Amino acid sequence: MKDVAREAGVALGTVSKVFNNGSVGEEYRQRVLEAAKTLGYQVNNYARGLKTNRTYAVAVVLPNIINPFFAVLAQNLCQALTRRGYRMFLSITDFDPEAEQRYIHMAQQNQVDGIIGLTYNPNLQVADKVPFVSFDRYVSSDIPCVASDNFGGGQLAAKKLVELGCKRLLFLRIGSPVAGESDKRRDGFEAFCRGAGVDHDTLYLCDSDGYEPFRSFLQAHIHEGQLDYDGIFCCTDVLTLEIQKMLSELGVHAPQDVQLIGFDGTAAHMGRTPECSTIVQPIPLLAETCVDILLKEDKSDVPSLICLPVSYAPGGTTRD
Repeated sequence: MKDVAREAGVALGTVSKVFNNGSVGEEYRQRVLEAAKTLGYQVNNYARGLKTNRTYAVAVVLPNIINPFFAVLAQNLCQALTRRGYRMFLSITDFDPEAEQRYIHMAQQNQVDGIIGLTYNPNLQVADKVPFVSFDRYVSSDIPCVASDNFGGGQLAAKKLVELGCKRLLFLRIGSPVAGESDKRRDGFEAFCRGAGVDHDTLYLCDSDGYEPFRSFLQAHIHEGQLDYDGIFCCTDVLTLEIQKMLSELGVHAPQDVQLIGFDGTAAHMGRTPECSTIVQPIPLLAETCVDILLKEDKSDVPSLICLPVSYAPGGTTRD
């Protein structure tokens, strides 16, 4: 580090702060990083870990990265951790509660500095000595949970459908039977409909049910080529596209016959124009918040639930 300090023209302590993510001016940080690059200097994370009692590694547990939302979340978590000098170990559980517990134990045994997880195990055991931040699902009062404002998002979706002239609304959901923050999307949707006196129905399915019950339900509610509902709010963007496809096959088209609104906003995050309107989750901010809380030394002032605001994004096939 002495060579880096000499090359950058700064004090040895400044170099140490840069490599240990300490507080230092941006100009000095860039000078140190450029000097390190010029000299080919790399931080010995093993030696640094012995000195600081840290591994500078964080485990992230997600159901999969096939779902666009989980993929974008994983990417943003990795970027947020890298900016802070941490490595990310990603574990994929495929919604298996036992696999989630195994990965948690494995991460603890490898002495990571913390775990960020979206889990579906209602009996998940996490050792107190390992910092844990849950995403979108309450685990215990001792574990902070970071989520979007799902209740507010449900209200916003119903409100937008009414503003688009819809008179009879439908909420569709498929997901885990384990309760989570995302369930509040229906709560918000129903709260707005009840308050505004809007006719509405809901269809709530578990993952094991598959998509076919949606097709049967929709088909049963088509009379003389018209769907009984003129506005549909789906719990995710993925489901929205599935429903749009089903309706088209049944002779009902969006937005001409029915308005569709999804939830996630992953198309926008991936640089695409969404086909349908959606409620956008602030994925980069969600990732930053998870990492900030995980690495925070004193968590005594961290609330058990942190909800971040969502926004509405009109799609390419909407009447508004």
